[in-house]
Amino acid sequence: MNIEALYRPFEIVYKTLDECPKTDHKHLFFELVYIVAGSGKQCINENTFAYKPGHLFLITPDDCHSFQIEETTEFFFLRFNNIYIKSKGFQAEDIKMLEYILQNASHQPGCILKNLSDKPLFKSLVEATISESVNRDIYNQDLIKQIVNTMIVLVARNIAKYLPMATSEATDKKALDILHYIQENICLPERLRVKYLSEHFGISKSYFGRYFKKITQQTYQEYVNQLRIKHVKARLQLSNLRINEIVDELGFTDVSHLNRFFKRYEKVSPTEFRKLDVKNETNSHQLGI
Repeated sequence: MNIEALYRPFEIVYKTLDECPKTDHKHLFFELVYIVAGSGKQCINENTFAYKPGHLFLITPDDCHSFQIEETTEFFFLRFNNIYIKSKGFQAEDIKMLEYILQNASHQPGCILKNLSDKPLFKSLVEATISESVNRDIYNQDLIKQIVNTMIVLVARNIAKYLPMATSEATDKKALDILHYIQENICLPERLRVKYLSEHFGISKSYFGRYFKKITQQTYQEYVNQLRIKHVKARLQLSNLRINEIVDELGFTDVSHLNRFFKRYEKVSPTEFRKLDVKNETNSHQLGI
């Protein structure tokens, strides 16, 4: 299978295609695909979705994907990698929003713009980016970077608000509120105690565990642990925070506590994980994958 790399922090491509020039392939970067015009099918991880103008897709490095074009299609591609996320253009709060992309992307086909008011906004951002790329007026690169940041934040908002982990379209509002609350407070362990949650959402403490497993197919503690692991991994991959800073930010007791917790799931320490991630990224660039 073909695997593509990106050799710049971000890249914008605007193409009109009658057929997809690529078969199933993967990336070493993130890709947003916006349908400006045309129709066809998005294929991702052996699933398909009929696309039309206004649809936006997120492709992550874990996804195998391609497009089946039925009507001549205008594609807008925004590709970005860890280098861009780590750049000075993003503050700590921005990186937290970006973590939602990494943690909650469904790896399933379908448009990720669920917030109706965001659809015309995203369309206008795409049109502005295409215009700036063509006209190349003064400060156009600075303006494009700001637009790109806004697009990424919009995607993060839609994922965070409408696509929480371990849910389906049938999940009720209270369940979605609970999952969103957990994501918002994952750095505050005292707010994640079952006693606190059951009182906050009006669910008896004795029933809370059964209710949570029913909506997520996981125990509450396992869900929280896996979410914390994803937060740790995101900080190791996307930031230059020291290990003790990650300990403080995510509410671990000390470095030893974090090391034991992380090794339980990843079989290596956080420091070793970061070194392996950097090594893999470097090797991919050297091989020209």
